[in-house]
Amino acid sequence: METTYNVKVWKIATYKGARGTTYTVRWTVDGSEQRAPFGTRALADAFRSELVSATRRGEAFSLTTGRPVSHQSGATAVNWYDFAVQFADVQWDRTAGNSRKNTAKALTATTIALLRTQPTGFKPVDVRTALREFAFNTKRREEAPPEVSAILKWVARNTLSMAAWEDPTKVDGVLRAFDVRLDGTRAAASSMKRNRRVLNVAMEHAVKRKVLRANPLPKGRGTAPKTSSAVDKRALLNTSQAARLLGWVRSRPRGGPRLHAFFATLYYTGARPEEAVAMRVRDVRLPAVDAADQWCELLIHTAQPEVGKNWTDTGAIHEERGLKGRAADDTRVVPGHPSLTRIVREHIKAEALKPGDLLFPGEKGELLAGSVIRRAWRSARDKALTADEFASPLGKRVYDLRHTRLTKWLNDGIPPAQVAEWAGNSVPVLLAIYARCVSGQLSELKKRMEAGEDLPDLSEEA
Repeated sequence: METTYNVKVWKIATYKGARGTTYTVRWTVDGSEQRAPFGTRALADAFRSELVSATRRGEAFSLTTGRPVSHQSGATAVNWYDFAVQFADVQWDRTAGNSRKNTAKALTATTIALLRTQPTGFKPVDVRTALREFAFNTKRREEAPPEVSAILKWVARNTLSMAAWEDPTKVDGVLRAFDVRLDGTRAAASSMKRNRRVLNVAMEHAVKRKVLRANPLPKGRGTAPKTSSAVDKRALLNTSQAARLLGWVRSRPRGGPRLHAFFATLYYTGARPEEAVAMRVRDVRLPAVDAADQWCELLIHTAQPEVGKNWTDTGAIHEERGLKGRAADDTRVVPGHPSLTRIVREHIKAEALKPGDLLFPGEKGELLAGSVIRRAWRSARDKALTADEFASPLGKRVYDLRHTRLTKWLNDGIPPAQVAEWAGNSVPVLLAIYARCVSGQLSELKKRMEAGEDLPDLSEEA
């Protein structure tokens, strides 16, 4: 720990503002000004007295925190990089693949911000890759090649201690590092918020392990970027646009009918893509061909999100898990339109699928790859939409098929509780996402509000 005895304590500064009076203790540590604001003069006097007493005792002050050494917690004895690696290992068994990846990304950005000096012997992109893909990946750390190990050893030697978190200036610097991408542009608010959430868990872990005395991250309104969960209305498809997209996919020479059935299932049932790829033939209940009621039912009980083989326990690209936000063995049944019944029936027959087979297999019978799905959808938008539609957010993501279906259900007057059940959401989450997209019901609602609400004509009574 770097310390100094060159300390000067100044008088308390008083500032009277619209929201009250603030009393700020000011002092310099080796020429660097330090400040500590308090709400009352008594608290400020007490803190200033501690600083003065420390200088009279000949006590060293930390150059990192600006406080007397006696004020330090156990943070000075713990290197941030070592703590971050240990935290990543603790989180590994507790979290799913995507959460592991997000933890690694957040810890990587934090570590770069807490380096004493920026690397000169290594490319910045190589340092980030080494941290994200090996240092904070419990599964791969021991497999790091020699050039990566050299980078990580340098990082370990050049990272600040956990005492940096006791310096508000350093904390602000780390949070600002979350706000920009590598190219200098501002990061998405959702990305910034996710990184701060991971970092907050890390700080709580540090407090629990008695490395820090308190969580140093700022709390309250305005400390994190605002994000909206509401769906962008511009991304929703109308029936004509959906028909054009699905029609083009069906005519695709390679795997077109198979992908057409997959996209049609998303459009008619609102299933998440990772849920649809995990479905088996036995999960579809088709009516008899000559039945009067041609609605089918889909049993959704498993998700297979594409995570990447480096982040799963099995080494597979996909990670099998239960439904999002539900208990481990929970299921839900979703009705399928007669048009979907016909599409799925033809698909099963054409592919000669058996009950235990994947409903939408890849070319070799494996899980349908996310890259194949995204590539086909991008091509469909390029070929089936107009230039203006293609340039807009209209159906830009495969997930927008789900948004379109859930919005349509709500606009058709289906009760939100029922839509939430079919969608696998809670009613509050459903309404927060889709309430702005509910339209076409105003005239009916006006009639309901009009009925029985006329006040008597008071002038006639008089």
